[in-house]
Amino acid sequence: MSVVGVDLGTLNTVIAVARNRGVDVVTNEVSNRSTPSLVGFSPKCRYLGEAAKTQEVSNLKNTVGSLSRLAGRSLKDPDVAIEQEYVSAQLVDMNGQVGAEVSYLGKKEQFTATQLVGMFLTKIKATASAELKLPVNDIVLSVPAWYTDAQRRSLIDAAEIAGLKILRLMNDTTATALGWGITKLDLPAPEEKPKRVAFVDIGHSNYTCSIVEFKKGELAVKATAYDRHFGGRNFDKALVDHFAAEFKEKFKIDVNENPKAKVRLATACEKLKKVLSANASAPLSIESIMNDVDVRGFLKREELEQLVQPLLDRATVPLEQALADAKLKVEDIDQIEMVGGCTRVPALKATIQNFFGKQLSYTQNADEAIARGCAFSCAILSPVFRVRDFSVHDIVNYPIEFTWEKSPDIPDEDTNLTVFNRGNVMPSTKILTFYRKQPFDLEAKYAKPDMLPGKTNPWIGRFSVKGVKADAKDDFMICKLKARLNLHGVLNVEQGYYVEDVEVEEPIPEKEGEKDENAMEVDEKGEQKPKMRKVKKQVRKGDLPLSSGTASLDEAARAAAAERENQMYMEDKLVADTDEKKNELEAYIYEMRAKIDDIFADFASDDEKTRLKEKLETSEDWLYEDGEDASKAAYVAKSDEIRAIAGPIVQRYKDKQQEEAEAIQKKNEEAAAAKRAEAEAKKKAEEESKASESKDQEMTDAEAKPEEAADKQA
Repeated sequence: MSVVGVDLGTLNTVIAVARNRGVDVVTNEVSNRSTPSLVGFSPKCRYLGEAAKTQEVSNLKNTVGSLSRLAGRSLKDPDVAIEQEYVSAQLVDMNGQVGAEVSYLGKKEQFTATQLVGMFLTKIKATASAELKLPVNDIVLSVPAWYTDAQRRSLIDAAEIAGLKILRLMNDTTATALGWGITKLDLPAPEEKPKRVAFVDIGHSNYTCSIVEFKKGELAVKATAYDRHFGGRNFDKALVDHFAAEFKEKFKIDVNENPKAKVRLATACEKLKKVLSANASAPLSIESIMNDVDVRGFLKREELEQLVQPLLDRATVPLEQALADAKLKVEDIDQIEMVGGCTRVPALKATIQNFFGKQLSYTQNADEAIARGCAFSCAILSPVFRVRDFSVHDIVNYPIEFTWEKSPDIPDEDTNLTVFNRGNVMPSTKILTFYRKQPFDLEAKYAKPDMLPGKTNPWIGRFSVKGVKADAKDDFMICKLKARLNLHGVLNVEQGYYVEDVEVEEPIPEKEGEKDENAMEVDEKGEQKPKMRKVKKQVRKGDLPLSSGTASLDEAARAAAAERENQMYMEDKLVADTDEKKNELEAYIYEMRAKIDDIFADFASDDEKTRLKEKLETSEDWLYEDGEDASKAAYVAKSDEIRAIAGPIVQRYKDKQQEEAEAIQKKNEEAAAAKRAEAEAKKKAEEESKASESKDQEMTDAEAKPEEAADKQA
């Protein structure tokens, strides 16, 4: 069983795996430690990850990014309008969900954001499987803390479309906190004052701050605040706008009129920003950006800081909000941990450091901390690994309320109740009690819609309770519903049952520290027994059937999407296999052409050489003309035609090589045998020499013995 953590970022995605010796980050097919979060489409196949990035500039209208920011949203959402600035493909409405219209296999196709995320997760699954050499099924996936119920459900559906099971959807900063805390051996004991750490995560598009309290073996998130439109891409946009204006004045070109030119400028500005994080100034140069015009620019770090001053002015807002929600002051924070690529910007670091008035910490890898935390969480949830016990208590970010129709039998009944308040611990379960004589419905929605991202619909789900009826005395049925906000931050009404008030006897409890003589009775044998009392208790009598409607895909739609994804995957695989056979044919033609007049020259007759060269020439002409888009079988057939002529020649060459190899082996074996015989003869001679010396010594000793006896007698 695999243990995989995935940080699904707006720009890049990082995969981490838990192994016996710790957590490692997986490299992709081009040995990068992160994979671009992109999906592209072409007349032949899809491009996922690195392949999509390679063809992005030449195929802008059919390449979709910002996947995690589109999932679970509608086209009317103002945030989606902002995303259209960063997504070149046309965004469209698909039954209330946002989707993208692209050209795929020669025709216009529309895919929902959920499907697009599913496609990308298929690539992530394949990358992790290739690294582990095992099938990957279970993952822990990171999400921004501001994700709503609909967005979380969208990612769960996307994972199922990709054939993955999500063990936990984990908030980004919570994953970072787990990765930081689980390795610490010096955390305070449960009865001591907790260690308070502020985790500041500024990535490509999100800025999040979480205040987390640590004790030995546990972490508790106290508050999380965020700015959904603050990140590296906002810094890049400031640079793009600056240089676009400069180029318009200096070179008389408007890059905003040319999407490809704008993307190339954005890429150059991103590199410039990174250079300015370590240097005081840097040049910018792009050849033939548009209309065959080469452009050049230059920027100092101070100029960049002036350009992004409006962003820097907002930098402390999430920090202030998080501290206020946690009811803490700056001096209560013991440590500030920084993660996310944008935290490398010197002006941003200085602003945050000045706010806290203490040194910032960079003990974790800024780009990989979230994925590592997710991998640790997956290891904790997996039965395969034994991990140090570490409990994670996250919080509810948006208050959730239930509403229902007023019962005709209870005219003054309240019809709404906030069940999960902001700041409540998550996961969490609440039992709701209703008195009813007939089936009823209730709806869950967010209590404060203005807190949600964009203009998200606050509706979460509708739940119908069946099998409710009055009892024999026409009294109310007491209905109990179990509402649960689970590990993923997703709300469900998981169970419904009804209870009855039943009279039962229970002993009267003794008062603490004293014995009440009146609370005791004497039985027939004269032994004392506790005095009993009758009390009413609710006893569970049966289950109530439930049906629900939520933002999740229904089973049929999910199965259809999974089947479509599998079909596209097989089409991609066929295209990849076809390209592989085409490349093999091309390489085989060049190989045989090079060898027929070289190492194969002595093994082919003139007629064979002529026939083979003609076949190679006609095959090459076919390959670059009619065979440009041939089938896999056609490439295999052409290779077989060449092998039919070249096969005997190659076989003769191999036979000759085999003969020479056998001759050399035989010669080596004979030499080795001669060497062994020589060594044995030498050894035998040495043994005979030693035996002779030993015999001579014995004779010498025997001659000396009479003389010794004579000496003794004298």
